[in-house]
Amino acid sequence: MSYVTPRDFVGKMIDAGEAKALMSTRDTLIRAFMAGAILALAAAFAVTITVQTGNALLGAVLFPVGFCLLYLLGFDLLTGVFTLVPLALLDKRRGVTLKSLMRNWGLVFVGNFAGAILVALMMAVVFTYGFSVDPNEVGQRLGEIGHSRTVGYAEHGAAGMLTLFIRGVLCNWMVSTGVVAAMMSTSVSGKVIAMWMPIMLFFYMGFEHSIVNMFLFPSGLMLGGDFSIADYLFWNEIPTVIGNLVGGLAFVGLTLFATHARTGASRFVEGPSDDRGLVGATNGSVR
Repeated sequence: MSYVTPRDFVGKMIDAGEAKALMSTRDTLIRAFMAGAILALAAAFAVTITVQTGNALLGAVLFPVGFCLLYLLGFDLLTGVFTLVPLALLDKRRGVTLKSLMRNWGLVFVGNFAGAILVALMMAVVFTYGFSVDPNEVGQRLGEIGHSRTVGYAEHGAAGMLTLFIRGVLCNWMVSTGVVAAMMSTSVSGKVIAMWMPIMLFFYMGFEHSIVNMFLFPSGLMLGGDFSIADYLFWNEIPTVIGNLVGGLAFVGLTLFATHARTGASRFVEGPSDDRGLVGATNGSVR
């Protein structure tokens, strides 16, 4: 069977976190750059579908193609390493330190941003014929997205910031679930199906993904969106990164680690003849 049990795939999560923490600078940057670029292309694809068909659900259904491709190619997103690398630190893997964790996060951020910015520039050229004409309908939509999801939050003040943060949390809860779900199967089809569902959910619900936003908002600025770089950083990217960190680590990484890698002790009860009977399976659950 291609299904991998939680106890086993959590071990794979820790192994993956260790490998990413100890990876060379060169490989980390290359893999992060390609992940940011592919996800940016998928975002451009989804926005194009939504604009041309008028069906946002169809765009969301097809967006996960980019995520599946970058995962299968072994590339890294910041949202994924937020969840996986801390587990290797908690498991006290040799060579994994707080410094190596922060180094990995920093390099992946830089690589993702560079890849997404390159694609943003390339798509801006496509949408404007090399900046010689006004943006087409898709380009105009990108500018509108940038405005509504920066200035739109700012108009609500603290409530807008809280909403932005929570959308970041919910996003990486789903995205990291997709990363982990791929480890539940040993077949390509199983991995793709498992990844597809939570990624589709986050995109259609409009949750905030820091890497997708590295494409959407710079694109919007290049295409005449009515917001500033400061708006983008303060009213989207920075709170989204923090929300993504909290969502992926708290709701996916730490919960799975706590219950499957550091399973609680099983409970026992006394039987009628003073024999002690096990109430619960080896994974610590109580039946």
